[in-house]
Amino acid sequence: MKFYIVTILTMMVLAVGTVNAQNVNIGTKIGLNSYNIINDNGSSYDSKIGLHAGILGHIHLDGTDGQFALQPELVYSMQGAKVGNTNYNLDYLNIPVLIQYMFDNGFRIHAGPQLGLLVRAKADGNNTSVDIKDNYKSIDLGLSFGVSYVHVPSSFGVDARYNLGLSDISEISLVQSNRGLQIGVFYLFNHTD
Repeated sequence: MKFYIVTILTMMVLAVGTVNAQNVNIGTKIGLNSYNIINDNGSSYDSKIGLHAGILGHIHLDGTDGQFALQPELVYSMQGAKVGNTNYNLDYLNIPVLIQYMFDNGFRIHAGPQLGLLVRAKADGNNTSVDIKDNYKSIDLGLSFGVSYVHVPSSFGVDARYNLGLSDISEISLVQSNRGLQIGVFYLFNHTD
């Protein structure tokens, strides 16, 4: 796990070193999740609704005529799935690093890799709560892609994205991966364009 963290931090430092530091914004975000766990045996769970919240950096890339930006984020995300009366609550600290194309009208499209670090895993149902963290891997690798809109005068924006888990999150024999939709709002401090 330390190797993955060091690798991601190194990539972020190298990326930040190649951008135009004159146009960097920091922001906050919050919103809703609708997540599910997909199994390799074709069985399906019900989606689980949760929250996500975190911080983001919005860094305009040098030499792209102001059309491209790098957006690293650090987001606490309440994920999981439902099976009958049992909620599988999997909380992650997600670190997406998105490449963003910015249209002149405030709309943006973005995509990039995401590293998820499992923080908590509980099965809650029938007035009981069981720690199931040992049943899940501590790392989740995925792709994130979506759209956003920022209202430049107010620095507020909305974001919708789909997170596609690429790695097996299960420590037991069943292969499982995360899938989820996120819808939220964000605010960029000192945003100018």
